[in-house]
Amino acid sequence: METAGDLVITEKFDALALMTINRPKALNALDQLTLQQLDAAVSAIEADPQIKVAIITGSGEKAFVAGGDIGVMQPLDPLGARRIAVDVQQLLNKIEYGSTVYIAAINGYALGGGCELALACDIRIAADSAQLGQPEVNLGIIPGWGGTQRLPRLVGSSMAKQLMFTGERISAARAAQIGLVSEVVPATGLLARARELAQIIAAKPKMALQLIKEAVNNGREMDMQRAFAYEADLFGLCFATADQKEGMLAFLEKRQPQWRDQ
Repeated sequence: METAGDLVITEKFDALALMTINRPKALNALDQLTLQQLDAAVSAIEADPQIKVAIITGSGEKAFVAGGDIGVMQPLDPLGARRIAVDVQQLLNKIEYGSTVYIAAINGYALGGGCELALACDIRIAADSAQLGQPEVNLGIIPGWGGTQRLPRLVGSSMAKQLMFTGERISAARAAQIGLVSEVVPATGLLARARELAQIIAAKPKMALQLIKEAVNNGREMDMQRAFAYEADLFGLCFATADQKEGMLAFLEKRQPQWRDQ
């Protein structure tokens, strides 16, 4: 087992990594040190060519991440608050646009910055006891770690505005209804399901996974015709890989492919 400090624990299992935010007494709220350790953990995962999938979860049974640490943020001046917002946005962009597939295993409260962390992940699955929301309006502020941009792209502007205007928490079941999470499972089986899903994905060729992520993330910022052209470019790029040759040959020969991640 490898650790990225006491506040973020990273465990590696071949092509999988499990990152656990480890401040259970503070409901895993993200203070500056925790954010620094999370940044270091993500950077280490992105630099590891063996890792294809990383799961992010929270320590304990109550919270995934309950939000940013309000005690740290309360005394900030405007410049200090903006600086933190930009720094965390850059961290979450590493997750969203990184080469690794990230799965948020939401085991409890995912509120404010915790919801924004989950939004940056590629896939979100939640325990049936989880609650999600962007309650920043109740503190006299707005989501500043990407929530005002990622949430509308995921659930639509009307629903996103309703969640942010009201600051309400929603259940995991409701989150699934609006597309905020893709699966809801019993809390006792959350991590097992996340690892099962991660193993399925990790068994796929790495370049194809990366190009799917790039096509979805970058294409959504384009008009449809440019996005189609971009997709065609990436599709063509696949044919420069050894895994495309192996995958199609294995299909024709009716056998399992032997991926080289090349």
